[in-house]
Amino acid sequence: MKTLISPTRVLTLAFGDGEQLPAGSVTAADIAAAEERYLVPVVGRALHERLLAGLYPELTADYLAAPLALFTRAAIQPRLDLRTGRCGSTVAAPDGSEPADTPTRRRLVQSLRSEARTLLRRASRHLRTENRRYPEYVATDDIISRCTTDGGLVQTL
Repeated sequence: MKTLISPTRVLTLAFGDGEQLPAGSVTAADIAAAEERYLVPVVGRALHERLLAGLYPELTADYLAAPLALFTRAAIQPRLDLRTGRCGSTVAAPDGSEPADTPTRRRLVQSLRSEARTLLRRASRHLRTENRRYPEYVATDDIISRCTTDGGLVQTL
């Protein structure tokens, strides 16, 4: 499965140095799902295909990698907070620490999404102002140029 960034890049961009995850915590499928849900509605299918083909690597590196990594982490964070075994799902409780409570976990995911949306709006602004560099980009198809949510309010532009 081809994605704009690798699972290793997600770990680098969206997780801190002290956060250790088991191998396979982030998969290409997780990244592809985040691309489909969050990036494609902004960049459009044609530009996304070109990005997957390796065109415009600076756009991916400078504008799309960070929000994609954060959206991916936000999507998988609930899965990271649980362990599934023979007895079903349990909350992880590593030695020497306690699992975060539900409100704390919810605030973390909200924070990740908020930062990712801010960075994605930055990418959208860049695409609109530099649209001659990216002929596949169609500003009127960019969901952010038509509608945005801030503080729980939906704003149509």
